[in-house]
Amino acid sequence: MTLTPPYGVDATSVPPKRVLMLSWEYPPVVVGGLGRHVHALAGALAAAGHEVTVVTRHAPGAALDDLREGVRVVRAPEDPPRFPLATESLLAWTMAFNHTLTRAALRAVGTGRYDLIHAHDWLVTHTALTLKEHLGLPLVATIHATEAGRHQGWLPGEMNRAIHSVEHWLGHEADRVVVCSGYMKWEVNRLFGVAPEKLSVVPNGVDAARWRALPDQVALARRRFAGDGPLIAFAGRLVYEKGVQDLLAGLPALRSRHRGLRAVIAGDGPYKPHLERTADALGLRDVVTFAGFLRDDELPALMAASDGFVVPSIYEPFGMVALESAAAGAPLAVAATGGLPEIVEPKVTGMTFPARDPQSLADAVSALVLDADLARGVARQARAMVQRRYTWPTVAAATAHAYEWAGRGAGVPAQRGPLEITVPEGNLLLGSRVPTRADG
Repeated sequence: MTLTPPYGVDATSVPPKRVLMLSWEYPPVVVGGLGRHVHALAGALAAAGHEVTVVTRHAPGAALDDLREGVRVVRAPEDPPRFPLATESLLAWTMAFNHTLTRAALRAVGTGRYDLIHAHDWLVTHTALTLKEHLGLPLVATIHATEAGRHQGWLPGEMNRAIHSVEHWLGHEADRVVVCSGYMKWEVNRLFGVAPEKLSVVPNGVDAARWRALPDQVALARRRFAGDGPLIAFAGRLVYEKGVQDLLAGLPALRSRHRGLRAVIAGDGPYKPHLERTADALGLRDVVTFAGFLRDDELPALMAASDGFVVPSIYEPFGMVALESAAAGAPLAVAATGGLPEIVEPKVTGMTFPARDPQSLADAVSALVLDADLARGVARQARAMVQRRYTWPTVAAATAHAYEWAGRGAGVPAQRGPLEITVPEGNLLLGSRVPTRADG
């Protein structure tokens, strides 16, 4: 298996496309990384000469039909009854949302012509497949993550199994499936049986300039968070799969080796109370700062101020925060899981350690703290790598090539009976070898 994304593709080799893009979040509605990804990708495609319409959720005060940064944005107001966007009502909310999203997309189609549909993740599946059949257009689907992957291969409840079945449906009905890493190519093939030749690996991108902090901002972050010793940092949503519990478990060993060491955990999420209790139980209250959400100018400064930026994820389809911290100039220590090993090469662009291994995490961070030349060298190489491989024009060009593939032989699916998807019991990811850097 080749793990290297199609870097260096020529954007000019693909004729301009008219793209109808579907996303459940888009600025000003941004819940997580997906909304930022779609926003940056749509803008980069438009800048490359493609015509892009994004159909998404409405936001209070936003126009229903707008042109922003060269991208047409059509927003779908909520219908009654209004379901809360919460775990307990997620499936009901999604079905209601797809009704209004479909009507908004058809409004867009009424005033424009399109070459293809690009759907982002399972929450827009019903609209995407309705449009594919109604319009006879090829469908590209980006699967950003999977429900089974988020639960380490398990589908613990009925809702998880339902989401998995929708992901399976989307993957098979799409004419081309885009994934963000070689690892995700393996995962989507393993979970849904999507043929490897139908999958395009297109990495996420980063606007490197947005992550460069000014020297005085870095100095301020250092004064705010660091004591007299080293500073290590984490940023992300505080959920179990981000592995912050393993970072906390590794801190006693790091504190014993490095006098005055401090750690900052930036971000918020449902796992935060548990992490705070863990820090208290380990006697780390004088070591760890739970900083919450940091402003756009504060987070790059924290990254650049750190002596080691840690990504301890258990599940990470790509590892966007690794790119962002690399662009900021931070020395990286990341778990060798998911897409992270495709970004970080040990002792070249950072340090790696086995996921769920606090002792190895402590060893990797210590290597950066003890060897300033190593830390500066890997940070410099990682920043250069971001500029070579992960700019948004490069990502847009690779996406346009996926569009070309989707248009070959695509059409309205044949008439058939009811679709049946059998969800297996047990762990869906165990029992097969995950690809490694050595495979590609």
